[in-house]
Amino acid sequence: MPQLNGKVAIVTGGAQGIGRHYARGLAGEGARIAIGDVVDCAPAVQEIAEKHGANSCLGLKLDVSDEASVRSFVAQVAEQFGRIDILVNNAALCAALRPVPTAELDVELWDRVMAVNARGPFLMAKHVVPHMKAQGYGKIINISTGMAMRGVPGMLHYATSKGAVLSITRCLSREVGQWGICVNTIAPGLTVSETVMAQQPEFMEMVRIPTNKSRSIQRDERPEDLVGTVIYLASPASDFVTGQTILVDGGSLNN
Repeated sequence: MPQLNGKVAIVTGGAQGIGRHYARGLAGEGARIAIGDVVDCAPAVQEIAEKHGANSCLGLKLDVSDEASVRSFVAQVAEQFGRIDILVNNAALCAALRPVPTAELDVELWDRVMAVNARGPFLMAKHVVPHMKAQGYGKIINISTGMAMRGVPGMLHYATSKGAVLSITRCLSREVGQWGICVNTIAPGLTVSETVMAQQPEFMEMVRIPTNKSRSIQRDERPEDLVGTVIYLASPASDFVTGQTILVDGGSLNN
C-alpha cells in the first residue's frame, strides 16, 4: 500500500529540476501534490494528473520570498485539498549561481539569495505550521546542501543561505514537536539535474569529476538518489525523527 495515501504535500520549486522529481515521488506514494513555483507549473501538473488522476495535483504561481504570495498559495492549497500534511521547502536560487569572490559579490545578489533560500523556508513554515498544528501532525522537509558544512570558495552567498536552513530546522523542530510536527533537513551533494546542466554545463563538467572522486560511491549524484529520503521523511516511518540533517551525497563528507 502507498505510504502517503490521504496526505497532501506541498513542493515549492516543484515545476522543474529536482523539485519535480520530489513531486513525482510523493505522488507515487499516494499523496496529493501542490506545486508552487515562479515558472509555469502546468507541464508538471499534467504529468502527475495523467498518471494519478485529475485531482491528484495542483499547480500555482508562488514566490517564496514574498509573504503575500506565500499566504495566498497556502490558503488556496488548504481550500482545494482540505489539509496540509507535508511541506518540502525545495525552492531556491541555485542553478543560476556562479562562483564569485567575496570581494566582488554584489549586495543585491546576496540579498536576493537570502530572500529566496532563507526567508522562503521561514515564510512557508510560518503559514503552513498553523494547519499542521490544527490537525496535530505534519512533516516539514527542508533542503540544504553539503556545501553549507564543507565550505566552497566563491559560494559564500549560497552556502550561507543554506546554513540558515540548518538552523531553521533545529529551532523549528523544538518549537513544533509538541503538535506532532517533525522538521528535518536533507543535504544533497552536487547533483546532476536537468536544470543545472542546462544553465551551467561548463561549470558542472569542471567540478563533477573531483566531486565524484571525493565520494565513497564514486559516481554522479542524480535527482532520483534524493527521492527515497524525501519519501522516508514524509512518511509515518520517520514519525520520531526530527531536528536532523541527513546527508545524501554518496559519502563525500565522510571522506
